[in-house]
Amino acid sequence: KIDMLDFISNEKRTHYAGNLQKTNVGETVTVMGWVHRRRDLGGLIFIDLREVSGTVQIVFNPENEEVHAKAGKLRNEYVIAVTGKILAREGGNINRNMTTGEIEIEAKSLLLLNKSEPLPVQINENVLADENLRLKYRYLDLRREKLKNILLLRHEIVSAIREFLTAERFFEIETPVLMKSTPEGARDYLVPSRVHNGKFFALPQSPQIYKQLLMIGGFDRYFQIARCFRDEDLRADRQPEFTQLDMEMSFVTQAEIFDIMERLFKFIFKKTINVDLQIPFPQLPYKESMRRFGCDKPDCRFGMELIDLSEIVANSEFKVFSGALQNAGSVRCVVAKDCATYSRKQIDGLTDIAKHLGGKGLAFVKYQEGDLQAGISKFLSDEEKKNIIKKSGAENGDLILFAADSNKIVFKVLAEIRNHFGRELKLYNPKEYNIVWITDFPLFEYNDDANRWETAHHMFTLPKKEHLKYFDNEADYAKIEGQLYDMVCNGMELSSGSIRCHNIDIQRKIFDVLGFAEEELNDKFGFFLNALKYGTPPHGGIAPGIDRMIMIMTGAE
Repeated sequence: KIDMLDFISNEKRTHYAGNLQKTNVGETVTVMGWVHRRRDLGGLIFIDLREVSGTVQIVFNPENEEVHAKAGKLRNEYVIAVTGKILAREGGNINRNMTTGEIEIEAKSLLLLNKSEPLPVQINENVLADENLRLKYRYLDLRREKLKNILLLRHEIVSAIREFLTAERFFEIETPVLMKSTPEGARDYLVPSRVHNGKFFALPQSPQIYKQLLMIGGFDRYFQIARCFRDEDLRADRQPEFTQLDMEMSFVTQAEIFDIMERLFKFIFKKTINVDLQIPFPQLPYKESMRRFGCDKPDCRFGMELIDLSEIVANSEFKVFSGALQNAGSVRCVVAKDCATYSRKQIDGLTDIAKHLGGKGLAFVKYQEGDLQAGISKFLSDEEKKNIIKKSGAENGDLILFAADSNKIVFKVLAEIRNHFGRELKLYNPKEYNIVWITDFPLFEYNDDANRWETAHHMFTLPKKEHLKYFDNEADYAKIEGQLYDMVCNGMELSSGSIRCHNIDIQRKIFDVLGFAEEELNDKFGFFLNALKYGTPPHGGIAPGIDRMIMIMTGAE
């Protein structure tokens, strides 16, 4: 037997619950939603009705016997429709924690539209169920206020993007999802073709090739809210499918791209979360970023920069230092303020971080009572101690941590140690948004394991004009810088872009460095090289990650 409830009705919702205000007092309204909370005071029954716009309190008076009796049978997450008169709440009855806290609805009629069994996961921000269970019942988890607000913010952000870029004369154009596979850094997801037996489509890692073809096609300014697919290992800020704002412009300079992006982000942040970003954003060359912070995505909300001690310890008796320098490495340190009280167990924990990242370990000293003590202090001469204190700026009570290895390992280890202390010591304001441009990346990097040159970002980047001469000698490849740039916010890469290679001769030189045979080149990129022959305009672009943007704006981990 089917319990018909009241779901067959002619009632029509007149208002969204969360939009009701004191100006609506005296009106008769019909609202629909879920029973969020029920309180039975013996006489009056109070229900908090929840839906996407918010929550409103409904009161059921025992004088209305039929409706009151029906309300007594309601349970959490039942779906109801209520018609009633809006009353003002006065004095201590006002709920300052609700946007509708100055009013309530006195119920005149109640319809039970659907029942709910007890939930397998509770809609409770303070006591969250196990994540796997919440993912299994994702549709219930989405009823939580926090997740609901994140998805609504996402809608507002995408709407703001479209509003701004349309006003800047960009055209929104969709590109294919089933496409030809092109090597762009990550593994492709493949889709078998039913028509062409044994052949596959690839899902796009990004619309890179397509947006360049659109520039060749003369569309001048393109954007797309693009789905991208990469078969990569997961991280907190990386997932198999994600969304990016894909942009490309013809006849554009790097400075013009920076200007558009800065004004776009200022517009988005102000319109959606009422934050005023200061523009222009600072610019930091890649080499300087590595030297100061050990990485190309620095969190610039706090200092604690890396200090190069290689010259000071060049002749050190401490074999870890001298050995690293003899192998063309470096010795660098960071200073953790007021952390000389760290126990051996805490320092061992930091050493484990270094080893996990490929380092051999982490040396330390404590600056106490005017001298460097503990750790490796006994291996340092008085002159070395004095110079380390002077160059590091250490003060009494500080902990100095050293890494000695190849530059690649030293940077990797100290960058993570620095970020660890940033979180541990709360060295930054978590509500601050610090955005910086990283510029002047190397175009190529050598892969020792594969014994070949690879692109640092991607292979369609225009080299700096003054570096074209370095293509003539393999020994100079590492000197070639591309017109590449990343936007970094709070230590997370938010966007990456470049001025593209629009000249076929230069593009072929890049492919030569990467070791493409002519047959492979024609098979994978013949269509693109052919397109470059027909009046390709200078062009460039960028692609901010929308998921990461929302992650940062909402403080999600």
